[in-house]
Amino acid sequence: MKSTLKELELAVSQLSPEDLAAFRTWFAEFDAAAWDKQIEKDVAAGRLDVLAEKALKHLREGRCTDL
Repeated sequence: MKSTLKELELAVSQLSPEDLAAFRTWFAEFDAAAWDKQIEKDVAAGRLDVLAEKALKHLREGRCTDL
């Protein structure tokens, strides 16, 4: 796998500025989608329940501030 990563690094380093910008946009969208999938899995598995309960408790106690 390391050789694949090195190949990717080399390929990205040789992109034109325009292609690098397009790659950056694509990768940001790809990474966000991967993050969303992981969050969905964690929610479905109940891994965030403790954090959600803690946040709701703080909200009920008035320990939150508006953003």
